[in-house]
Amino acid sequence: MAEDLCIINGSKAEKYQTLLPQIKSLIEGENDLIANLANVSAALKETFGFFWVGFYLVKGEELILGRGVCGTAWAKAETLVVPDVDAFPGHIACSSLSRSEIVVPLIRENGEVWGVLDIDSENLNTFDETDARFLGEICSWL
Repeated sequence: MAEDLCIINGSKAEKYQTLLPQIKSLIEGENDLIANLANVSAALKETFGFFWVGFYLVKGEELILGRGVCGTAWAKAETLVVPDVDAFPGHIACSSLSRSEIVVPLIRENGEVWGVLDIDSENLNTFDETDARFLGEICSWL
């Protein structure tokens, strides 16, 4: 992959379709997990301008920062789309500016959840099934 991301002006799906091969190329052949997580975070933030993009990992029997939406997605092993974080019981605000959130679990082939991708937006109703589908695909590569 080139050092510059190719970011298009288009629909959300078109942006993901352009970004996915770039991310795949970026992480292909790279064995360092932290480098891959950092590069995926940066590519998503740069492409979509999300308020927060980060990964939280399981250490022992615990998800680091494993409460709120992240902890729930980890415990249920399913993607959670939260249109309004103020309406989510137990939401932990990393910032009062965060208004909506999506959390995608990182799942091994044996079904074990080893971490989550957490993305926040400053706007309500930012995330939908399109995000869940494409972000799930990205997470399956990690």
